[in-house]
Amino acid sequence: MCLIAFAFCPDDPVPLRLIANRDERYARPTAPLARWGDTPAILGGRDLVAGGSWLALHQGGRMAAVTNVRDPRISVADNTPSRGELVRQALLSDDLSGWLARLAEGDAWQYGGFNLLAGDAQQLWHLHRGYGRLMLQSLSPGHYGLSNADLETPWPKLQLAKAGLTASLNGGRWPADALAAMAEHHPISDPARLPDTGVGEALERFLSPPFIIGEAYGTRATSWLSWHADGHIDITERRFGPGGTPAGETSECLLLDI
Repeated sequence: MCLIAFAFCPDDPVPLRLIANRDERYARPTAPLARWGDTPAILGGRDLVAGGSWLALHQGGRMAAVTNVRDPRISVADNTPSRGELVRQALLSDDLSGWLARLAEGDAWQYGGFNLLAGDAQQLWHLHRGYGRLMLQSLSPGHYGLSNADLETPWPKLQLAKAGLTASLNGGRWPADALAAMAEHHPISDPARLPDTGVGEALERFLSPPFIIGEAYGTRATSWLSWHADGHIDITERRFGPGGTPAGETSECLLLDI
């Protein structure tokens, strides 16, 4: 994932609502939202190169999602493990808080820069692995945005995504307003508003909208989920090809073993 907006409200009838865009090269083999053949308790899209995911759920009652951190100061070796593997491990861990603590104590350095969001409808953690910095925190109730920097870093795309989420929930139009915000594809024209992550102004502008349209790289999926307190999660994945061409949509309802 490259952009996530979510509302975490543990005392509400729908404790968690989340919407996200996945940006990736179109040539990278990917399986759409489905049960995993080798681990049927997991529901999510899957990277067919490294075997991990960007957003997935476990029937036992757990969610995990990951975004990359864009910082050219972070070196990534050829044998660096896939950050999508963190999603799989988070879902399968017998001790999520302990596993996250070990990552925060130093195990996360073996990966490229990332943000990991993991937990359930009552407790969510965010782990940031940046340049020279590891930070693990348990999240309080609220509305959040996460992109390719730290949690709540106010990039324009993140602010648009959060505004769409808030409008969607306040106006009773979930997920319509949130989807409209995530579909915004116009690059930021003002250089002063662009992030400076060391990739150059042209690439910063290309990557600046919530929905990226390209021929080799762009937004390949928009996913949204509603985690209901009664024990089920509704999730939809809407897929896109080069140039933002629609490429299918899948909706699932996961009944939790709780």
